[in-house]
Amino acid sequence: MTTHPKVEAFISRADQWKEEFKALREIIRTCELTEDFKWMHPCYTLNGKNVVLIHGFKDYCALLFHKGALLKDPHGILIQQTKNVQAARQIRFTNVEDIVEMESLLKAYIEEAIEVEKAGLKVETKKTEEYEIPEELQAAFDEDPAFKDAFEALTPGRQRAYILHFSKAKRSATREARVEKHKQDIFDGKGLNDR
Repeated sequence: MTTHPKVEAFISRADQWKEEFKALREIIRTCELTEDFKWMHPCYTLNGKNVVLIHGFKDYCALLFHKGALLKDPHGILIQQTKNVQAARQIRFTNVEDIVEMESLLKAYIEEAIEVEKAGLKVETKKTEEYEIPEELQAAFDEDPAFKDAFEALTPGRQRAYILHFSKAKRSATREARVEKHKQDIFDGKGLNDR
């Protein structure tokens, strides 16, 4: 497998998890995947399709399987990052020893993920219209039909991101403020993170 210069730089600049990233990378490199760099992280693909990604957080680093929900997980080690993540699943690590100890198990999970991709399997995801629209967003739609049209013109992913962002706030006033804050972005066709 050829190395990707951005992955080399990512690992060499890592302040935290450097040894863990190296160990995960070496394991993945024994599989039939292509090394790439997406979303600011090492990403491994099969025929251009994302299979697994290496990423780090404050308390752990992880292998993220893009279609992890389709893996069998006989060892119960796959984690759904949040309740709204539909397809991806993580295997988390806090030290390099655990990675080395789990090498053959990790290869088995990666190989299964490759087989899922080769088979063309897809995760059945919840449709945007299945998400509950927060009252405050619905009120803004009722008040300004052009705003509703602008929202509906967004891609389904952008719609979901806004719905989830608005819904996360516990207080109605906060939800209302969030809708107001992002109104112009929605009119401009921008997603939540396009600023």
